[in-house]
Amino acid sequence: MAVERIACGDELPEGCIATALSLTSPKDACRLALVASTFRSAAESDAVWDRFLPPDYYDIISRSIDGSDSLNVGSKKDLYLYLCDNPILIDGGTKSFSLEKWSGKKCYMLAARSLQIVWVDTPKHWRWISLPESRFSEVAELLDVCWFDISVKINTNMLSPDTRYGAYLVFTTKSRTCGFENQPAESSVGIAGHERYTHTFYLNPQGGRRQYRYQVVPRRLGIFTHHMARILREETEDAPKGCHPKQRSDGWMEIELGEFFIKRGQEAEVEISLTEVKGGDRKAGLIIEGIDIRPKE
Repeated sequence: MAVERIACGDELPEGCIATALSLTSPKDACRLALVASTFRSAAESDAVWDRFLPPDYYDIISRSIDGSDSLNVGSKKDLYLYLCDNPILIDGGTKSFSLEKWSGKKCYMLAARSLQIVWVDTPKHWRWISLPESRFSEVAELLDVCWFDISVKINTNMLSPDTRYGAYLVFTTKSRTCGFENQPAESSVGIAGHERYTHTFYLNPQGGRRQYRYQVVPRRLGIFTHHMARILREETEDAPKGCHPKQRSDGWMEIELGEFFIKRGQEAEVEISLTEVKGGDRKAGLIIEGIDIRPKE
């Protein structure tokens, strides 16, 4: 019976239980809070949730465009949960910061304004617009380019150590999007000086599929017609395949650009690039919100 009481935390000081819980994870702490009332009380303490917040969380929220006072939400647990569900804008609105709910790992979205976009300052190629559905004050609308090139860098010390991250382009499209149907885009993601992850995908929401135009062959050619029909059908069915955009819960679309691993104590830059410069087709209709960087499951 004594063993059972200890296992349930009945004979342990709440401070000891809180210390033990702080060495687990937010997910484990929430699960253990269901075991016994003592665990539940300890799991609510600031001592536990202060450990789950990033060590530099106060510096990060002090860079909020609304000021750190806007995040006076009560307990450390309340602050943690707020940052999970409500990305805050920092650094003049060029980034958003949030936490991954079950691990407490850092998540960032780099706004279009913080990206290096070729020709972005040329009004006939790109323009800056505001959309009510965006977390940022401005997004970049692609008007007309043949050379599609976007890149950005982020320092590893901004991210959580011992964590595998994914980088995702967040965008939407207008009713008339063109230039991305047939030619795949290419991305490169990696830590400077290390091996890079390369990826090929389609930015067209319907996926990549070649559109073929053929002159009708008269039926009287018989065997030739049947043979050509089979070849053309195979060409269409064998159109290039690749990864395609997915719908996000916030209404935008995203495509994964690549992944990378942050080692503890690592000081370097993560380099992310996205290009489509081979097709030569006119491209238009994409609206870029930013690049999302978050832990992978």
